Amino acid sequence: MLKSKNSKIKFLGCILTAVILTACAEGPNSKQDAGTLVGAGLGALAGSQFGGGGGRIIGAVAGTVIGGYVGNQVGQSLDKADAMYYQKTMKNSLEYNPSGVTSTWRNPDSGNHGRITPKATYVDHGRDCREFVQEVFIGGKKQQAFGKACRISDGSWQIIQ
Repeated sequence: MLKSKNSKIKFLGCILTAVILTACAEGPNSKQDAGTLVGAGLGALAGSQFGGGGGRIIGAVAGTVIGGYVGNQVGQSLDKADAMYYQKTMKNSLEYNPSGVTSTWRNPDSGNHGRITPKATYVDHGRDCREFVQEVFIGGKKQQAFGKACRISDGSWQIIQ
């Protein structure tokens, strides 16, 4: 039996990580599979931040399901070129945009596009971090997400939530 609520949350995180790493070890079969895995992982992380005690576990489970679904839908529709445009725009937005200034990307071949708006930079555990809002338009349908990125030791930005 687990001794504390924090232990339960850590245990759940370890289980989710193991499931995701196992799936990745076999290699995703498609961009849809990869989107599902990434979405589920990020959803679990975000969901576990809400509530207390058992509520955090419920939040993590709900976040996993919702994140997996959204990631699946995004992964189903975005191709490698879309991801390249997105990643370049995300990197430049976090690095150079003042708070509230939006950058956009568009893949002229697929028509998919999006925008990223970073918030103010702040220090968290000794690292520069920024929250951001992103919108992705796939086949004319808008999907919106909120996230957080922090600068890592090599100077690049890593999305952590």
